[in-house]
Amino acid sequence: MYNLVTEELFAELHCMVSVQHTRHCARRTGPRRFTKALPGFKTLSYASRLEKLDLPSLEKRRLHSHLIMCYKIIFGIVNICTNDFFKFHTVMSTRGHPYKLFKERSTNTVRKNFFSQRVVNAWNYLPADTVDFRLLRSFTRTIKLVDFSSFLICF
Repeated sequence: MYNLVTEELFAELHCMVSVQHTRHCARRTGPRRFTKALPGFKTLSYASRLEKLDLPSLEKRRLHSHLIMCYKIIFGIVNICTNDFFKFHTVMSTRGHPYKLFKERSTNTVRKNFFSQRVVNAWNYLPADTVDFRLLRSFTRTIKLVDFSSFLICF
């Protein structure tokens, strides 16, 4: 059965299956094991398999979804008070986009891992000349062009 699966078909199947599969058993199998099941991929590293299949890592997908949720909160797309999560940076610098967030000092490990703290550095890193803040759709499309390698642990 696996001999009939091409790399393009695999990428489509992975997207379709992973949405349903993730909720049920992603903690047990996940994309690492799923990609190893393809012929010729068993001996490759996870990074090599992702690169060959042109798929982003789980960590990068999570960062993108966090940035998209941050966008939705800041621009009022979701019914969450922005002030409950973020404070805007009061000092307007000449660099970057005008939506910079202030990162509160955290002495507590638990607080450092909150969504509102985790996403601030990546959000403030977004280059104004690359990322389009006008619409959610254009924001989602343009953040894929940004190199977030300094924020990713694995890659």
